[in-house]
Amino acid sequence: MKEELIYQLADIAGAAQVKIQQDFKHIDPIVGISRHMRKSGFPIDAMMIDCLSTGKRILMLLNDEKPECVSYQFCFKDKDPELEFDELPLKEVDEAKIYSWIQQYFA
Repeated sequence: MKEELIYQLADIAGAAQVKIQQDFKHIDPIVGISRHMRKSGFPIDAMMIDCLSTGKRILMLLNDEKPECVSYQFCFKDKDPELEFDELPLKEVDEAKIYSWIQQYFA
């Protein structure tokens, strides 16, 4: 069940991505999932939303130990993320929230 959360989050991000591409032609976000941390022994899945033209990234982490929360950070694709992440209840991370993040951070 916990592993399915990252795919549910990616579906929500994908829906926001489609709307962003319709509304803002210059923003072309790319949504990706990484399970490398899990393969390395950490109970965490990651989702990235990248903007290739600016190098900006929205990084979201789902930790099995806190399945009700999403840790997130606005960062850059070519830089390591900071150690501190903001946190939000998973139920608050919907299509409108991700759309807003993409619009505000990538535009």
